[in-house]
Order: sequence, then structure tokens, then C-alpha cells
Amino acid sequence: MNWGNKLLVTFIVFGAGITYLVYRAVNTNYELVEKDYYKSELRYQQRIDGTNRANALASPVKLQQTENGILLQLPEEMKNKTISGRVWFYCAYDESKDQQFELMLTDDGAQLFNKGSLLPGSYTAKINWSLDGKEYYSENSLTVL
Repeated sequence: MNWGNKLLVTFIVFGAGITYLVYRAVNTNYELVEKDYYKSELRYQQRIDGTNRANALASPVKLQQTENGILLQLPEEMKNKTISGRVWFYCAYDESKDQQFELMLTDDGAQLFNKGSLLPGSYTAKINWSLDGKEYYSENSLTVL
């Protein structure tokens, strides 16, 4: 094989490699953390204030998996109070697993989510709640088996 043929093979291999890389880049699935990330960035100071309020409570928010489902327990100060809010189970690697629920707490400040409501995986539970005009925010990691 002479040098001209070697040069031609090199160009063909290089072109095939570039074509493959372009194909992979075009077909890569990428997801944003949030579709409306700009508006959520503007509200970020409210999240910081809510996190500081939640951290100032006597005990942290507890989230654990039980036989019956996932148990969310708010701190002692939240018992027997009228609380409104939302829980967002955010799955970083698969948007289709994300779930949002309204807070419907019992008198002892707990809520049980059904076992089948979340698919197995790693989640970040983003808990937003308000009490007496004050906003609270907490994030907890959870692995659903």
C-alpha cells in the first residue's frame, strides 16, 4: 500500500469518527433541572430564607421509607397546626419519575405516601410549606427500593 492509499484510509476513518460523534451528539437526551429555571432562580432567596427557618426548628424534617410507603414527619412545632404546602420528589436522572403532592398532614404533622406512588430510584424530596405567613423549605435525599 503506497502513501496515497494510507492517506485516503486515514481521511475515511477520520470522517467516519466525526460522523459518529455528530450522530451521538444529536441523539443525546438532555433534560433541564426545571423547565422554567429563570423564574425559579429569581425566587432562590425565598428558598434560602425558608431553609434557614426550617433549620431553626427544634428538629429536622424526617423522611423515611417504611413497609407501607414513605413517611414524612415535620418537626414537633408543626403538630396540630394548619399547614399548606407541596412535596416534590425530584429524580435527577429521569424526569418521568418526578412526582408532586399536596401536603395533607395528620394532627401529628405526618404524611404517608403510598408505596406505589414512587418508582424505585434516587430522589431529592423538596418540601415547601407555610405556617402563619412564614415559608419553610427543606430538602431530603431518599432512595426508594
